Amino acid sequence: MSEDVHQSSINYRDEVLRKMIHLCSLSIPIIAAKIGYMTSVTILVSLAAFAVIVDLSRYVHPAISKIFYKVFGFMLREHEVDLKKKNLNGATYVLLSALLCLIIFPPKIFATAFSVLIISDSSAALIGRKFGRHKLLAKSLEGTLAFFVSAIIVVFLTPKVNYILTEYIIAFFAVAVGAIVENVSYGWADDNFTIPITIGFIIWGGYLLFLPELLSKLVY
Repeated sequence: MSEDVHQSSINYRDEVLRKMIHLCSLSIPIIAAKIGYMTSVTILVSLAAFAVIVDLSRYVHPAISKIFYKVFGFMLREHEVDLKKKNLNGATYVLLSALLCLIIFPPKIFATAFSVLIISDSSAALIGRKFGRHKLLAKSLEGTLAFFVSAIIVVFLTPKVNYILTEYIIAFFAVAVGAIVENVSYGWADDNFTIPITIGFIIWGGYLLFLPELLSKLVY
């Protein structure tokens, strides 16, 4: 069973566009590394607050709703337009996730965990919807493998402390767990939170257990 069983509310072309926009969020850890922690948090608080206000306003203000759905409606999934549940859309969750992870994690862990969310979640959705044939837990084997392989690439590209083997092994284990979390999060939790939070805490715990001497150096 492929991911399209779960994402049938939008077609594949629109899903590609949705994920291309999703990839723009990679600018968040890059910009954060350049402008510093406090400035990054301030900007993300402002952006997240604005997104939440607009997102919720569409449920109660017809004028905002009309504009919102005219511009973004073709990319929204079924659960994002449920008038009873009044869910936030994926872009708003990404901003909230970025803010939460930036506050919780040291910068290098934030860079890895959030980059995996953006790149590997996109890979899992696109590959799973297009090529998913074999069921694995809640989604497809193909999508989950796409997540893991792309996450491994992200691990190699994101900053480490001393670039030693143990750091990579910790991160590989974290993204493997993250791949499973992405698979099973559907329906009960938003994976924009579960993926980076899981990966971030596992990497942090790995440094605490195996590389405690490097904890103080987990900065950009």
